[in-house]
Amino acid sequence: MKKSALVPGLAIVVGGILLAGCAPVVNLEPAEFANAPECANMIVRLPDTAAELPARNVNSQATAAYGDPTAVLIRCGLERPGPNLLPCFTVDGVDWLRDDTSAPQFVFTTFGLDPATEVIVDSTVVSGTQVLREISRAIGSQSLPVAECLDISDVVN
Repeated sequence: MKKSALVPGLAIVVGGILLAGCAPVVNLEPAEFANAPECANMIVRLPDTAAELPARNVNSQATAAYGDPTAVLIRCGLERPGPNLLPCFTVDGVDWLRDDTSAPQFVFTTFGLDPATEVIVDSTVVSGTQVLREISRAIGSQSLPVAECLDISDVVN
């Protein structure tokens, strides 16, 4: 084989190996208030991994994703949820609402923070509780709570 025929073939193989190592950008729709300073403060504090899943590149402000394939999506800048009947619990000082209507995907939304942050977790891949533990420090840095979870017995006589 001629040397000139090896060079283009080698370039294609090396290029293919380099591209195979790059996961594509995750396309996410930014939330309505994604430009809030609290979101920028939170996003820069997120860890490089969540539940051992590596962070991914995203295309939108105030968003994050983890895993390949993606198993965790984060969007900051949602309107703060009002009182509702979803289960509410606290993880490392951050109150979360849990919506399991799309199980095995669980949607966790901060309760009492303005703006709110949404975390969508594929529970077939990773534990939502583990993810929330690992990101709660960053989430809690976004703003001071304006409300907190209450038990139904706290509000009903």
